[in-house]
Amino acid sequence: MTLETDLLLDRRRLKRRLFLWRTLAVVALVGSLLLAVTNGEGPLLAREHVARVTIKGLITEDREMTEAIAKVARDDSARALLVIVDSSGGTVAGGESLHGAIARVAGRKPVVAVLGGTAASAGYMVAVPAERIFAREATLTGSIGVKLGLAEVSGLLDWLGINSETIASGPLKDEPSLTKPLSEQGRAVLQALVADMHDQFVEMVATGRKMPEPQVRELADGRAYTGRQALKLGLVDAIGGETEARQWLAEAKQIGTGLAVRDVGQRGLSGWAASESLLTFLVGTIKTVLSQHLSIDGAWAIWHPSRRGE
Repeated sequence: MTLETDLLLDRRRLKRRLFLWRTLAVVALVGSLLLAVTNGEGPLLAREHVARVTIKGLITEDREMTEAIAKVARDDSARALLVIVDSSGGTVAGGESLHGAIARVAGRKPVVAVLGGTAASAGYMVAVPAERIFAREATLTGSIGVKLGLAEVSGLLDWLGINSETIASGPLKDEPSLTKPLSEQGRAVLQALVADMHDQFVEMVATGRKMPEPQVRELADGRAYTGRQALKLGLVDAIGGETEARQWLAEAKQIGTGLAVRDVGQRGLSGWAASESLLTFLVGTIKTVLSQHLSIDGAWAIWHPSRRGE
């Protein structure tokens, strides 16, 4: 062979060695980061864990949160679900949506609810599917009921000399109205709507707490209870927080307190979301290496091995 041929073959062998070591280095680096961020609980390992969902603030229809909870029911590596609630309530439909998702998880694995400073109205609704509910003594909870707020400014309009007219297809199409008082017929219809939603709420509590419906109705006059009062009334099971909830899971369900907790339905780069982002980075980096394996100049030259002694 000529000298030029030997040099060409030698260069090709060098490219292959560089490509192999670059790929292995990238995989090792990203793998280490993946384990560090997820504490060994990344999707590649899929180890058993306790899922945790935190419900705070005003409860409304939240498709992302509902879907995240639904995934817990299908995730065999999730041994149990912790529901952390700190909310004074929200829409009935929003509470119903989360209640249904949590109830489906409870049909397949243990669910424990932990009530924070406030877990009232829809905030209590989302907790009742849990097999065990913990609350602080000073937690404000209960408030089992439904309300519909209305405003009417016809008196103000009259004072300002403003007339308002509405053309509607029927007498109830314009009920309630901002510009005229509520009619007796309209009031009766709205009261029936509120009563029906209240019945649904009562049924959820009766089913979740395994209490007779008449007993729940006695408690469901809209008032809030402290955690200590709720315990005596059967609306919660014990006084405590997340630590006590994990201890109960260990004693009653043999789910050890050492098992990692993975948050679900959270925005940001933590836990599972971070591991997914690192996997995306890993795939992108490998693609870059693959696309550049024919070029050993530039920044990649820092990995260029010495050829002394060859």
